[in-house]
Amino acid sequence: MNRTTLSLIAVATALAAVTGFAALTAPDTGGTAAAQTPAKLPVERTSQLCPAPSVSDVAETTYTSITPAGTADAGTAGSAELMESVVTLVDPADAGASDDKAKDGGDAAGAKKDPAKDKPFVSLKEPGKPVSVEASGAEAPALVGTATGRFAPGWTTQQTTMVSVGDARGVLGLSCTAPDTDFWFPGASTERSRQDYVHLTNPDDTAAVADIELYGKDGAVKSEVGEGIPVPARSSVPVLLSTLTTEAAADVTVHVTTRSGRVGAAVRVADSAGGSDWLAAAADPASRLVLPGIPADATDVRLVAFATGSDDADLKVQLAGADGTITPAGSESLHIKSQMTATLELADITKGQAGSLILTPAEGGRAAPVVAALRVVRGKGDKREIAFIPATAPIASRSTVADNRAKGSTLSLTAPGATAKVKVTASAGTGGGEPAEKTYTVKGGTTLAVTPPVPAGLKGSYALTVEPEPGGGPVHAARTLALPEDGVPMFTVQTLPDDRGTVSVPKAKEDLSILDDGS
Repeated sequence: MNRTTLSLIAVATALAAVTGFAALTAPDTGGTAAAQTPAKLPVERTSQLCPAPSVSDVAETTYTSITPAGTADAGTAGSAELMESVVTLVDPADAGASDDKAKDGGDAAGAKKDPAKDKPFVSLKEPGKPVSVEASGAEAPALVGTATGRFAPGWTTQQTTMVSVGDARGVLGLSCTAPDTDFWFPGASTERSRQDYVHLTNPDDTAAVADIELYGKDGAVKSEVGEGIPVPARSSVPVLLSTLTTEAAADVTVHVTTRSGRVGAAVRVADSAGGSDWLAAAADPASRLVLPGIPADATDVRLVAFATGSDDADLKVQLAGADGTITPAGSESLHIKSQMTATLELADITKGQAGSLILTPAEGGRAAPVVAALRVVRGKGDKREIAFIPATAPIASRSTVADNRAKGSTLSLTAPGATAKVKVTASAGTGGGEPAEKTYTVKGGTTLAVTPPVPAGLKGSYALTVEPEPGGGPVHAARTLALPEDGVPMFTVQTLPDDRGTVSVPKAKEDLSILDDGS
């Protein structure tokens, strides 16, 4: 997801996309430097997209949504609602033929079902109190939603699906995504043993057109059907990656971009030998990456990385554990050729101690941009389960993850640089309970894996909000939710990027006003 430094005019444009509408008046160029210092204001409008959770008739899905309490200057009005979205089946071979129709806002053929027209599927009542809704089977819906006013800053929704039998058995967890125009997914596959679907969800009232590119160990994977995929208005389109190419590749990097409009994107993985989970988008390409939250009992870990630029990348590989940062013997570095996908087998790298992977330019190596993700396995043989950990940016101010249970949640906090202090707040439960709070110190160069605070008198599930305190080093975080069943250590891992609940607005003699667009 590429983002560049914005001028004052570009800031207004970005605010229009995030908040709905931004009115800009020219700043007084004669003002003081202090007057031009950006102010942090809460966003007033945000969107969220949840793909269709499963194709299994035995799937049980829980959607849990929350806006953290206590955002200053957010006002008292607003709402947060998620509505059912049409699931549209598109044949990639017909994508080009459907391109013009999509641009005109027409529907592609194959709608799976009609959405609920008026009634929200999930609706929040007040910030700080999560709401859960359950759905069963393959008909559990994709969702499209908007939060405004006091519900917009930090709004998050977790989609957790339990599938107890079949090739897709496992726990599939995903923090529903914000719309964008550019996504990277290292760690997907087109092998016969994998059924990887990239789900494209359009939140807007006009159609979007997306392109899907695949890159393997030898570069771009030949495909003539990944371009011009139509995503109708307020619809979700699943695309099976193996239908985009005749090449069976164990590890590919997926690049999703849009020609017009914007989408949310995520990859649903089903491995016939290892269960299933969601692969979320990796952090923006960078020369230094952190992949937090490898479980202590991981039995197999594979790093998948892709060099996005014109230069090769040479990476130093380190593991930040409870006692410090080490360089794993035999896996000290990884060379990645430009525009190619590379892998590194790390086996049981954690050795019974939770940790996080830190990637930096190798000594003497060029700082080339890279995207990366981990495929993590717990258990062995037919009692194994997979999950994915994409690289994630540090938490700038705050991040929230929903659907934590009384048992089974582990919070991993990594400080790759200086020591940091982190405040963790447990919300009230979906069915009751009092919020709880605890502060942790994370020593520089370590990963702290903790059982997070639990609300007193908890009923249902709850959310965790993580806030690094000022003055410390950067903090990267992830949450593991373990829900074992029938001897299988089922689990899912969600990283915690910053919630972008505030936006920097240049101060001026005449104010930059953020207004709701009335939608």
